[in-house]
Amino acid sequence: MKRRHFLMTAAAVTAMPAVALAHGPSRQKVTMTTELAADPAEVWAAVGDFQDMSWHPAVVSSTGENGNEIDATRDLYLSDQGADGPTLKEVLYKFSDEKMSYSYRIREDDVAVLPVTNYSSHVTVKPRDGGGSIFEWRGAFYRGYPNNEPPEDLNDEAALAAVTAVYQLGLDALVERFGAAS
Repeated sequence: MKRRHFLMTAAAVTAMPAVALAHGPSRQKVTMTTELAADPAEVWAAVGDFQDMSWHPAVVSSTGENGNEIDATRDLYLSDQGADGPTLKEVLYKFSDEKMSYSYRIREDDVAVLPVTNYSSHVTVKPRDGGGSIFEWRGAFYRGYPNNEPPEDLNDEAALAAVTAVYQLGLDALVERFGAAS
């Protein structure tokens, strides 16, 4: 009996490293903020319409349905090729004019456009102490390659770098438009 117990314990301990290595990617997160000189209502007027992401320089044009209603959709075209070029297809799942915030997710992953899967994001505009506003953009996602040993362009670092670059480009455009808070 003791020998059997010893063998079962040894087998379990031997298998542990394989189990640890077998788990897939972990959820990555990016949160970025910028402080703007403009009043929150003015910033929200520019960014608060889910259907209109013209404030972001990477978005050439967009189409969408159902405005700011839950389950509204939008397609963001990132080149002048329209639907034939790189496109992000997103769906709205939370919206509050009162809280100046909304949440959305990508509804069709395309790792050639953004090297992530299961992406969701949240945009918020808040008042800043001393005047102006704070724009916050945060996202959570998995890398573009779900299995172990991803290629370099679809690993965690590539996913984090791509989302960070998208957010930074948007934040920089807002600072240019509204000015940095002092």
